[in-house]
Amino acid sequence: MEVSIIQIGNSRGLRLNKSVLDKYNIKDKVEVILEEGQIILRPIDTPRKGWNEAFKEMHENQDDQLLLDDVFEDESFEE
Repeated sequence: MEVSIIQIGNSRGLRLNKSVLDKYNIKDKVEVILEEGQIILRPIDTPRKGWNEAFKEMHENQDDQLLLDDVFEDESFEE
């Protein structure tokens, strides 16, 4: 596949068409890997994206309580 380098502000870049973005599941960012004689673009997976909003919603619903006590009653920190 051949793509043209285009002007983007003061920089230059390349534009990937929708079918390439969809096929390789490219969302917001890619990792750029520079190897001898080639440039590799690898999609960055963000599995925790949206967790912050989910935690806020859990807190609002009071669904963020610990299932186990943080420190057990019979636990001793003395050696």
